[in-house]
Amino acid sequence: MPTESAPPTTPASVHRCTVLIVDDDAEVRELLRVVLSSDGYHVACVSNGREALDYLRSHVDVCMILIELRLPVMDAAQFRAVQQRDRALAWIPVVAMSAIVDGDREARRLGARRFLRKPLDLDEVRQALGSIGCWMSLRPSSLRI
Repeated sequence: MPTESAPPTTPASVHRCTVLIVDDDAEVRELLRVVLSSDGYHVACVSNGREALDYLRSHVDVCMILIELRLPVMDAAQFRAVQQRDRALAWIPVVAMSAIVDGDREARRLGARRFLRKPLDLDEVRQALGSIGCWMSLRPSSLRI
């Protein structure tokens, strides 16, 4: 079941970047939710690729996806195959994470923008998300004069 951090308290005209965390480890999800929420991100968490697709199809505000490569039900490779075929979801950048030996190679094969090795270094997580930036905040419809 998806979990989300508290809704943004900023004015409606200010976009708050939403990150979807996809990991089967509840402790990793909670750690990332707490850290990224304190950094100003809106964070949603799910435990597998199938739940991620369900979440993405019902929430249009996700700006980035942080996904573990090895997941139950639907792993990152299966998730990416579906995501890339869906025009509404294909644009959302993905950051892959894993402790597997060839994780960086698999992440590149899947077209992930960055790869993070577990155990995670939270500064590297912040840097990876910051380097990608928030596409939603650049949309003309979200710009206010």
